[in-house]
Formats: sequence, structure tokens, C-alpha cells
Amino acid sequence: MKRIKVKSLLSKPLLGSEVLVKGWVRTKRGNKNILFIALNDGSTINNIQIVVEAASFDENLLKDISTGACIAVTGKLVESQGQGQNIEISASSIELYGKSDAETYPLQKKGHSMEFLRENAHLRFRTNTFGAVFRIRHAMAFAIHNYFNDKGFFYLHTPIITGSDCEGAGEMFHVTTMDLKNMPHNEDGSVDYNNDFFGKETNLTVSGQLEGELGALSLGDIYTFGPTFRAENSNTPRHLAEFWMIEPEMAFYDLKDNMDLAEDFVKYLIRYALENCREDLEFLNSMIDKALLDRLKFVVENEFVRITYTEAVSILLASGRKWEYMVGWGRDLQAEHERYLVEEHFKRPVILTDYPKEIKAFYMKQNDDGKTVRAMDVLFPGIGEIIGGSQREEQYDKLLNRIKELKLQEKDFWWYLDTRKFGSAPHSGFGLGFERLILFVTGMSNIRDVIPFPRTPKNAEF
Repeated sequence: MKRIKVKSLLSKPLLGSEVLVKGWVRTKRGNKNILFIALNDGSTINNIQIVVEAASFDENLLKDISTGACIAVTGKLVESQGQGQNIEISASSIELYGKSDAETYPLQKKGHSMEFLRENAHLRFRTNTFGAVFRIRHAMAFAIHNYFNDKGFFYLHTPIITGSDCEGAGEMFHVTTMDLKNMPHNEDGSVDYNNDFFGKETNLTVSGQLEGELGALSLGDIYTFGPTFRAENSNTPRHLAEFWMIEPEMAFYDLKDNMDLAEDFVKYLIRYALENCREDLEFLNSMIDKALLDRLKFVVENEFVRITYTEAVSILLASGRKWEYMVGWGRDLQAEHERYLVEEHFKRPVILTDYPKEIKAFYMKQNDDGKTVRAMDVLFPGIGEIIGGSQREEQYDKLLNRIKELKLQEKDFWWYLDTRKFGSAPHSGFGLGFERLILFVTGMSNIRDVIPFPRTPKNAEF
């Protein structure tokens, strides 16, 4: 008999039919005559109830079926006589695949703290909360590819190992095959990478953007979707050392085109979640964040406000608020400022544009005022910045001067500068942190809880 997944069974129940289900025991209750087993196989947040007539099964087998055990059950699908479910399986045979020691199994039938579940991340998928989160994560990954494919974008795989620093921040993980206890040095004391694997200093990428631009300036519209890395010693609920980024790059897009795409993109993703992850979202709305569904609908149903950074600073200064971080033209905005604009002032998602060039990356197109660049940040309720992007500087001289101003190594960007010498074109792009998106869509409060195995300072378990 072919196994049927619990999700399929519950969505199209064929009463009276013989079925085979396989999964993990969530709970077992009952008495010496009859047992009720809640079985879950991960396909849905819902369990299927298994009714077991004790007299029909080996006593030792039933003793070994405890919370966490993995079993296969064959039986008849019948209408449930009890409360809490419409259908159940009357078991005719049970096969025990894997025992679970009842005394040491970490996920007992009680509430567990998020920190405890992070320490047991190898098992936290089996909880309702994390089952819901990671099913939604999958749905969002699928929707991202679906969206761009339907719009004629090409999925470009950019390198994970790179010799350039896209953001100019210097907070990168170094990649080397040399003996760390006996590193060769140049006369000036710097590390000599000539005999390293790549013959030069290399790092894990902080972004696929620069390589993505190369693809866009030939293929037209591309996107990357892959892991990125920041060696930033930050232990906040919003930062990871390893995270995933979606980065589209589009030839012939100006800043307005870029904003239009970003707004359409995130609305599409949220609509997809509302339409395809309803049960998981309703669970999270009930157990994690009771405003979740309202907030998701809020984003989909409202046009995003578009204002300049300068206008935003004026609004913040006029608010009369006492801020933890000082507000002033030329200073980067913090989450408290961004959330005020979205949640209290405009009561809508906001796109900020035209930031001071001193607080933005070298590749952003400079405005004619000589002070600002054509940057854009999309701000969401509850989270602040969720997307950052810009129109890219397509003029060779301006881009080269900016690289020199920031004292970046020109030789590391020769290939990037070449695209401005050979058929340059106006182009734009943005980056969406995948985990930031999942935080918003699930209502979870800590970014460590929306990636299967979080990498943070002093933590690389699993």
C-alpha cells in the first residue's frame, strides 16, 4: 500500500478506505483498552488521530510507542466519535520504525522557551511553531522563484567565495587553505596570499549584487537568491552571521521602476502566504502574534508612501519624541525612527529615497545636488527596513572617483568598472533579506528562529 501524507488525507478524506500513514508521535493517551495517538508527518500543522484497540496489538509494542517515536500505521479512515477532529484512523497494524526514550526526549508535552528550542534545534522542527515557520519559509522561497520566472527574470548563481567587498564594510569571513599556525608574511607584516589556494585574499560573500550587475548588463533582468555572510559581532534579534538574500538587478530601470518592482514583489509574496499558508498563519496568529494576520493584510491593502530621507528627518525632528539614537541630517536612521514613520506617522509602509551619499555604498548613483544618492529603503511595520536598494552609478568617472574617495582597492573592482566602459546602461536593483521577510510573515520576534540552524557569534552548532 502506498503511503498517504496527512495533509492529503485531511483535505480529501475517503471515509471507509484503507490508508497507510507514517510519522512521529506527538501524544499518546488512553487506558488499558483503547489508546489515542496523535500522529504528525510534517506535511501540515494538523495531526491525524490513530485509534488503537489495545487487545489487538502486542503489549510491548504499545509500550514502546511514546512521544517522539516514529511509526507506520495501516487502518480504516472513519468518522471521529470524539471532539477535536472530524476523521480518525482505526488502526489494524502498526510498525515501529524508531523508539523515543520517554525520559530523555527533550520535547515533552509542555511549553518550551525559544532559547531551549534553539539549543535543541535538531529537534525543534517537530514543534507546531517551527513546523509552521519552516513550511512558510519553503512557500516563500518557492514564491520568489515563481514571481521572477513569471516576469522573465533569469536566476543567476553568483559566487559564494569572492575577492571583493561589495559593501566596503570589511566585516567578512576569510577563506584560506594555508596553515593558520604558520602564515607566510610579506616584508611589511601583511599576510602573503600568493601561495594560497586562489593566489589572493578571498572571503565569503556579503552580497551577490556586483556580480549580479554584470549579468543584468547583458541578460537584462536577473536575480540572485543565496547565502551571504557578515562577520559582524552582533548579538541582536535582527542579525545573523549567515543569512539568505534575494537580489534582483535590472537593466534600464531607474529609481522609480526599482521602487515599483520592490512594492509589487513584497505584496505578491505576502498575498501568496495568505493564500497558501493559511493554517500555519492562523496558528502563529493565535500562539505567537495576535496582530499577525492584520499586519499582513495591512501591507497588501495599502499603497506604500514614498518620501525622501530629507523629508523623513524633518518629520522625525518635528515629532517631539525623545529618541534613543540622535536624529539629524547625515545620520543613518535606526529601527526606532523607521518604525515611527511606518506605524505612527503614516500608518502605512514607507519607501525612503535620496539618502546622503556619505552613509551609502560606493555603487549608488549620485544625484545632481552632489550630496545625495538614488537609494531606496522599504520600511515595514514591526521590523523597520526590509529592503535596501538603489539606482546604480553607470558613469565610469563618477564610480571610479567614489571608489577612490572611500579608499577602496581599485584593482579589486577592475571587472566591475569595465562594465561602465563597454556599453554601460542605466540600471537598478535591491536586496531583500530572506530572514527579515520570514520574520515579518511569521510574526516571530528573533531572527534565529526563522532559519533552520542559526550562525551567530560564538555559535555554530549543528
